[in-house]
Amino acid sequence: MKRIFSGVQPSGNLTIGNYLGAIKQFVQLQHEAEALYCVVDLHALTVPQDPDELRKRSREIARIYLACGVDPQKATIFLQSHVKEHAELGWLLQCATYMGELSRMTQFKDKSSGKSAVHVGLFTYPVLMAADILLYDTTHVPVGEDQKQHIELTRDIAERFNHRYGEVFVIPEAEIQAFGARIMALDDPSKKMSKSAESEASRIAILEPVDVFRKKIMRAVTDTDNEIRFDPERKPGISNLLTIYSLFADEPVESLVERYAGQGYGTLKKDLVEVMSEKLGAIQRRYEQWNDEAELDRILARGAEKARSLAEQTLNRVKDAMGLVRFS
Repeated sequence: MKRIFSGVQPSGNLTIGNYLGAIKQFVQLQHEAEALYCVVDLHALTVPQDPDELRKRSREIARIYLACGVDPQKATIFLQSHVKEHAELGWLLQCATYMGELSRMTQFKDKSSGKSAVHVGLFTYPVLMAADILLYDTTHVPVGEDQKQHIELTRDIAERFNHRYGEVFVIPEAEIQAFGARIMALDDPSKKMSKSAESEASRIAILEPVDVFRKKIMRAVTDTDNEIRFDPERKPGISNLLTIYSLFADEPVESLVERYAGQGYGTLKKDLVEVMSEKLGAIQRRYEQWNDEAELDRILARGAEKARSLAEQTLNRVKDAMGLVRFS
């Protein structure tokens, strides 16, 4: 049975990169497999958080899931911290993971660079991510291209554990969409669009008003030859805009290139704003409709209950395999 697990951190405003590279895929996959989608609030604690802001953001991510089309009748939506087995398995897997493996993780190098003090959690959180995935006998993990290294680490940990203790874990596979897995920054198309980037001009938030993101699209970096052609290496800016357009309009890039042949970048940008306005506007309206906090909390509580029932089974297998005393 195909089982999907993935999650999003409740830190910063989610961008169209998060939507196109992950959440849109969540919606499609819930019809193809058993799906669990988590708000990974424990991961957010690897850097200092304002408690009130973290609570607000955690519910906001859940609302965005729902607004984008994740159906709580088809998929399990929950908060990571509501399922204690995540933290417990995270510790057990730390005892089966090597320092060298974690020190090679690219994201740790990037996030710790230039800092005089780094929390231990930032170093070890890839193991917690592995626990998140392995707890649910996950077969496929829809992630962006930048998370591929984390899935490879998860597979290494699981295979090592199975080799030592027997077939305890299902070995998951990364499910990275062939096109659009990496949306680039509008002001510097050599970098990935990030919700934590310093420049607001680099990104568009899912909940951003059209009047705000219109200016960003119209000012997005392209090039000087004014030829609309998909060539990520030589024309990264216009290729990024074509990718965004294609994914929002559900139209092949080739069709867009043919349609805009001989026209300027300004025409394409204006039309892209209209397409995005329609799609993001619909998401934003649904987001506002999910304003009943009590109902949202009931959905999250039901999701956590279902997730715990699955996670407990896996954790018990792990404890038995490792020789921990467990009373039935």
